Amino acid sequence: MSDATTQSRRTTKVGIVVGTKMKKTVTVRVERQVRHPLYKKIVRQRKNFLAHDEYEKCKLGDVVKIVETRPISKRKRWLVQEIVGLTPAESAKTEKRKGQ
Repeated sequence: MSDATTQSRRTTKVGIVVGTKMKKTVTVRVERQVRHPLYKKIVRQRKNFLAHDEYEKCKLGDVVKIVETRPISKRKRWLVQEIVGLTPAESAKTEKRKGQ
């Protein structure tokens, strides 16, 4: 296989940062909706992933995109690729700065 095909097979997920208590690691909660097989109701499922944040830029409430990578530690197999959206408090600060 070439490098291009292995790069495209990496799984990416989008979630919200719910924990930043570790060094260079964030906890990201990813939500998905699935249909119950018997009752056909849409059910919301959540799962927490530990992701590597090299520069510790993520804050609580940030919306981030994580990508699957090699094992970094016992439970950490994801890498923060980009910060998609800021926390509501941070986005209000940036809007205030733009207004001045």
